Amino acid sequence: MATADIGATTLGGCNRQALTDGDLAARRLLSRWAEAAGCKVRWIRWATVRAQGRQDDSLPVVMTGSHLDTQPPGGKFDGVYGVLAGLEVI
Repeated sequence: MATADIGATTLGGCNRQALTDGDLAARRLLSRWAEAAGCKVRWIRWATVRAQGRQDDSLPVVMTGSHLDTQPPGGKFDGVYGVLAGLEVI
């Protein structure tokens, strides 16, 4: 719900378009959460945040991703659900 507050609309949705201040705020929030979970965080280019959890070479690599920005009339969990699900796995 904290990400849904960034760009919240009066109709209950979210407008957090790519490369806007809202998008940047969401990426900063994700970065803080990922670092708190013990991840190594890197920002790649303009809008990509890479959070890498602890590595165990005896286990297969698991990768997941999605997006933090929304369509202009997007829902609260448009894109962000997939990002946060990956963080939850970590």
